[in-house]
Amino acid sequence: MISFKQLPIEAKAAVAAGVVFFSMMLSRSYLAEKLDFRTRRWLLRLQMALFVNTLMLMGSLHVWRSTVTTFTRSSAASSFCFMLWKIAVFTFLALAHSSFFTLLFLVAEEPYFFSLAAYTCLGAYIILIFFLFTLGSVEQAYKFLAGRGAKAGTGNKNRTALKPVLSVLLTVVLTVVGLLNASQPPTVNSVEIPVHKLPSTMNNLKVVLLSDIHLGPTVGKTKLAMIVRMVKALKPDITVIVGDLTDAEAKIIRPAVEPLGELDSPLGTYFVTGNHEYYTSDVSNWFELLKSFNIQPLHNENVKIVSPKSTSDWFCLAGVDDIEADVLHYSGHGMDLKKALRGCSSEHAILLLAHQPIAAKWALQERPDINLILSGHTHGGQIFPLNAGAYLLNPFFVGLYKVGQNTFVYVSPGTMYYGIPMRLGSRAEITEIILRSP
Repeated sequence: MISFKQLPIEAKAAVAAGVVFFSMMLSRSYLAEKLDFRTRRWLLRLQMALFVNTLMLMGSLHVWRSTVTTFTRSSAASSFCFMLWKIAVFTFLALAHSSFFTLLFLVAEEPYFFSLAAYTCLGAYIILIFFLFTLGSVEQAYKFLAGRGAKAGTGNKNRTALKPVLSVLLTVVLTVVGLLNASQPPTVNSVEIPVHKLPSTMNNLKVVLLSDIHLGPTVGKTKLAMIVRMVKALKPDITVIVGDLTDAEAKIIRPAVEPLGELDSPLGTYFVTGNHEYYTSDVSNWFELLKSFNIQPLHNENVKIVSPKSTSDWFCLAGVDDIEADVLHYSGHGMDLKKALRGCSSEHAILLLAHQPIAAKWALQERPDINLILSGHTHGGQIFPLNAGAYLLNPFFVGLYKVGQNTFVYVSPGTMYYGIPMRLGSRAEITEIILRSP
């Protein structure tokens, strides 16, 4: 039997990742009720950071072998420039690995430069891994098709060197493009949606949808203030925030949240939790903080939105907790559609706020009379090549979907970004939704 010491380092990393993952599940199942919130929060985040880093270690070894070890036998291996290259690659990998630890130590009113650099390297790391794997697969396919009869020569050596060089060049170009794209203000996307049974007195009612702002290591007060200014310029009747507002504790990041107090939609501003709110393990404090800014959390509950023109005309605006609360066994939270829609009958229009598109799908299976669901979560994939995964894992990816005769689902691509300050194949968005009466 092969001992642990005899395993290749990639296999050791996989075993370590499995051990950390098992400890995470064990903590959630048996320690959740025994630990206080603060200890539980730190333990969960530390375990998550360790788990991701052990998985990344396998990719980092591949990056090092492809971009450094491959060239150690070349004539340039002893040069000063090659030494600088090795330092650059090591620093790049170290920053990428450190990104997940910034949530524990580097969250403030404005992002630290180290956090921005670390998450930028993480984004570039993902892109680089993709190209190394893709070009490596193309290379193996070429060798298979060409046959094994050809002798190794200069041509083969050049092809071996070409893969990492091309991968690095493509990664640098796409990283710069992604950074520039994400640095732009969110685009304002105006969408008209017919809402069955919406009173005629509420025709043209304007709802501004925000999602996935992710206040934390790389998004701070300045960006949030910009978003609030853009929302106020639209003069919405209602503003809704459908989750993932934050990645940090309310007390730590409170100064960055202050611009939200300037939102003054006449029919109210409403909020539902996303999965990242539960990762903070600080939802109650966030609810209290938002309430102090006149933002009403919809914690499996609903409100009647009454027409400014007629008090007898109204529709039901409901919100559900994110489904991740159930996975995390977060006490007192979890998606409860029956509770959220209590008192909402099909005689009036029903609008539901649900962070994840999968929750929207489940809600429609249970209550097909819901007329409009507003979601987020997917980020439109945020960066290439994650777009494909986000598309495959969600029943609704991004934009407007019609379900049945009288139901629509709109999925926001996100108003900012999570961690990585880049967008490739997606664009940050503030959605201006115009409700139309049939």
